[in-house]
Amino acid sequence: MLNKEQLLSYGDIEVKELLLDLLLKGLEAVDPYKAVKRVISRDNKSIKFVDKTLHVHGKIYVLGLGKASCSMAKAIEEILGDLIEDGLVVTKYGYSIPLENIRIIEAGHPIPDNNSLKAGVEAFELLKKVYENDLLIVLISGGGSALLEYPADNISLDDLIKTNDLLIKSGASIHEINIVRKHISRIKGGGIVKHCKGIILSLIVSDVVGDRVEDIASGPTSADTSSFIDAYRILKNYGLWNKVPMSIRKYISKGLKGEAEETLKELPNRVYNVIIASNEIACKTIYEEALRRGYRAYILTTTLEGEAKDTALAIGSIIQEIYRFNRPFNKPVILIAGGETTVTIHGEHGMGGPNQEFALSTSRKIAGLHGTAVLAIDTDGTDGPTDAAGGLVDSYSLNKLLNAGIDVEEALHRHDAYNALKKINSLVITGPTMTNVNSLYIIGILGLST
Repeated sequence: MLNKEQLLSYGDIEVKELLLDLLLKGLEAVDPYKAVKRVISRDNKSIKFVDKTLHVHGKIYVLGLGKASCSMAKAIEEILGDLIEDGLVVTKYGYSIPLENIRIIEAGHPIPDNNSLKAGVEAFELLKKVYENDLLIVLISGGGSALLEYPADNISLDDLIKTNDLLIKSGASIHEINIVRKHISRIKGGGIVKHCKGIILSLIVSDVVGDRVEDIASGPTSADTSSFIDAYRILKNYGLWNKVPMSIRKYISKGLKGEAEETLKELPNRVYNVIIASNEIACKTIYEEALRRGYRAYILTTTLEGEAKDTALAIGSIIQEIYRFNRPFNKPVILIAGGETTVTIHGEHGMGGPNQEFALSTSRKIAGLHGTAVLAIDTDGTDGPTDAAGGLVDSYSLNKLLNAGIDVEEALHRHDAYNALKKINSLVITGPTMTNVNSLYIIGILGLST
């Protein structure tokens, strides 16, 4: 699955191999199938999770949304078996796996498509079947916001697509993007809770910085603290208010006047939201594995945010300080971070994603620091609209780029990190990982001679 041989074809091979091994450990720790199995168990018709037990007197239904939903659903089917009355999961194209009885719809991500709307209609039909004594198990993971959609009012798919595209390219954070999404949707911002009469148990794989439940897949089973005013301000602040379609402006304007229903503001006590896998868990596992192998290790942050190429320069400066002066940490050392950086697109652009751009930008700072490498990946295996998960660069990468005729500054300016890294065998290709806990950044500063 991992293109390890290609990545280890040049440069600081020992440190790069170590980072790839640590990555696989981290991904294993947030495998959604295993996470569900760890958290959920069955005792006849009772469902046990964490330190609670739900005694189910009615039927059990399953609704999944997100890139990890099929793996989660497979585990639920194995645990609950014939107790499941009906179920539906919606996942990204290419991310489905065979299930026994739960239906699967593949849909578009990061931009919703017709199948996203189809899934929304089928999800609402499923919710109508759930009565007071029934249990709805909701399986939530990253990507669910685009994959499952039921627009508010008369908002069309084309209008949703245009709005999503403008938001993604604006440089807005995922938290800001989701605030707007929640206020033009019937599903997001607690919409599932509003339209379901039964008990709800949500098992959540978090892909959001800080693990705020209301932000994960735009919080379909969570209370929401944002408002139409916030959605309006975000569109204004990023210069998008006059660019989004008229139907979006009309609906948000109705909300500002109190003529459209707000998102869910208070969570009923019949709803349980449980985070079963997160970026923090992945980072902690990588940290523990590095220690087990005899290295110093530090988690710098699990909330890394900012423009990818600029954040990379800041991290690169820390790497230089450690390499040259052994401060704030002595080398050899492994540094770990998690979070989600962004890329702001202006005009025509090439191919890439935030993690590829992070890696390419970092190559400028670590050139010549032998025994140093930086790995940046999106844990779902897809960084931006590409087939790459991210990039892996070392102290030789910049020189290889220059020898290949790549102008790194121009590639960053054009957001064409994919083609630059591809030229030097530095794209990380994992294929679908069936999980999604945001981005991981693993840095090795060993100071080895190669």
